[in-house]
Amino acid sequence: MSIILPPGGILIGLGCDLIETERIGKVLAKHGERFLKRVFTEEEQAYCNSLKYPHKHYAARWAAKEAVSKCFTTGIGEHLHWTSISVYHGSRKEPLVRLDDKATALLHEVGATHVWLTLSHIDSHAMAVAALVKHQ
Repeated sequence: MSIILPPGGILIGLGCDLIETERIGKVLAKHGERFLKRVFTEEEQAYCNSLKYPHKHYAARWAAKEAVSKCFTTGIGEHLHWTSISVYHGSRKEPLVRLDDKATALLHEVGATHVWLTLSHIDSHAMAVAALVKHQ
């Protein structure tokens, strides 16, 4: 099976974030459920909590949310909330982004049609790079 990305496209925005995984581990230990509900969707919580080291996967999703918010040049706040952005996996285990209605409207407002995302983590750090693209 051949996997091909859509041809062409215009880069609208680019964002990157890097975080120490232990930082998220400490926040989880201190604030637990309150932190999880404020920052992560139920979908993300179910996935991360099913893994051996949840804090590493939460850190990658934190980085993804930051990277996506940087693509929009808004940051997290008035235009995008933490839970406006949800990271899930596609059929090939690739990271995908699900946007809520407000974030989807913002996506269209800036002229983009898709958010591309890549994640990576090691024991000490997690990172994400996100791009807003307009496909023709």
